[in-house]
Amino acid sequence: MTTRWLSPDEQRAWRAYIAAALLLEDTIDRQLQQEAGMPHLYYSILSTLSEAPERRLRMTDLAEGLKITRPRLTYAVARLEKDGLVGRESCKWDKRGSVAALTDAGMEVLERAAPGHVETVRTALFDRLTPEQVGQLEEIFKQVGEGLQGEDTDPESVPWRRRSNPSSCS
Repeated sequence: MTTRWLSPDEQRAWRAYIAAALLLEDTIDRQLQQEAGMPHLYYSILSTLSEAPERRLRMTDLAEGLKITRPRLTYAVARLEKDGLVGRESCKWDKRGSVAALTDAGMEVLERAAPGHVETVRTALFDRLTPEQVGQLEEIFKQVGEGLQGEDTDPESVPWRRRSNPSSCS
């Protein structure tokens, strides 16, 4: 097989993406650590649960939505549970699985952290772009995301999509 090397334009675009993605994640993570005492992942868990029906999601669905492995999610939820921000409940329709639920205390923490987080995202990313570029950014990453997790992708090849039992709650 012949290697399809990146063209100079592609190489510059790739390196610009990697540098920006790392800097953006670091900026967001530092802000959340300083102002809310939590990493970006924990904020994302709280935020995702806040948008779910009854502020509850199956752990498998939460892992898939956040694009993280179930062991990493389990560790993070255990920490949030210890802090009283998230609770875990047995799945009503499958006792082997569990559901993560955002507590009232977790919702209060999220509501206090959200304004600073949104301002950081706005300042670090969106204030630097024109409205046209925002649309292009969405279009580009939607296409990339759909391509990477499309229907043709083998679920077993993507850690957050692996399920031993599709109907289970875990």
